Amino acid sequence: MPVRALSLSAQSAVLIDARDGRILYEKDADTPRPMASTTKIMTAIVAIENGDVNEIIEITDEAVGVEGSSIYLQKGEKMTLLELLYALLLQSANDAAVAIAVGVGGSVEGFAQMMNEKALELGLTSTHFENPNGLDSEGHVTTARELALLTAYALKDPTFAEIVSTYKRKISGPDGGVRLVVNHNKLLNMYDGCVGVKTGFTKKSGRCLVSAACRESLTLVAVTLSAPDDWRDHTALLNYGYENYLCEILCDEGGFIETLPVVGGVQDSLLCVNCDFVAATLPRNHGEISVNVKLPQMVYAPVKAGDIVGHVTYKCDGKIIGETHIKAAYDVQQIKYKKNFWQKVWDFIRGIFS
Repeated sequence: MPVRALSLSAQSAVLIDARDGRILYEKDADTPRPMASTTKIMTAIVAIENGDVNEIIEITDEAVGVEGSSIYLQKGEKMTLLELLYALLLQSANDAAVAIAVGVGGSVEGFAQMMNEKALELGLTSTHFENPNGLDSEGHVTTARELALLTAYALKDPTFAEIVSTYKRKISGPDGGVRLVVNHNKLLNMYDGCVGVKTGFTKKSGRCLVSAACRESLTLVAVTLSAPDDWRDHTALLNYGYENYLCEILCDEGGFIETLPVVGGVQDSLLCVNCDFVAATLPRNHGEISVNVKLPQMVYAPVKAGDIVGHVTYKCDGKIIGETHIKAAYDVQQIKYKKNFWQKVWDFIRGIFS
């Protein structure tokens, strides 16, 4: 934790590794504060997970004339959920948020309940939603840390990630026309590697911003709440992350390969591979990485593809930084033959000790 202090305008700020949620920098990251339109990160992921992006949503009275940022929806207008999501996340349209809430959750109140249930599912115990757009409401709060964790989760969804990385998009307009929605996030054009995600502002919350960037396999998420100079804050946070940390790819999925002898099989050897992609975010001045492999001297048939046969552990500077199981890459059938008395006795003894 901090290699050096940063001078930030934000009341609360945090920088995390999106892959595992590790905190790389924080400033008052656990104080609940209003979040303004960064709320729409949760609105979007709840809608994506509970709706069909190709579904047609008809605009009702509730979504017409909503205060604040808007695409000026008209009653009876029909749009896909995907188009409304682009309006929500690029234009930060409050009316689109209400249209999504009604279309997916049946009502604003019902959708807010879905948002709170998702927050609890993700372990966000200091986060509470009262609406889908972030307009000021008592009790509508989050923390910088929890908003960052929510964003890291949302970025794993390809639809969400595609939308927030888009600078501008044409969507349906009334009477067969089109609307052009433009992303409010200036960092998409200001910061190399920026991939999103959402701005926010009300008089009560001040300027709120969530950003994400990806360089050399390292994806960082930065959050500031109540930050008068948020663009500079985020540039400083992201620069801090990339100056001090890097992502070490320890093993690609299936990249660790070992061969084991097989006893009693139709094949006399078995190919074994690691189960998972393994990576670690480390300080740039980290020490040597060591690898410890645990495998038996042999395996006994039958073996099924996916059977766990061993384990790999990676360490750096005395700490475990990654681990994965080793599995059988394919089936190996047992040789079928009649066993004599002593072979049956041996199988019995082997069964006891294995």
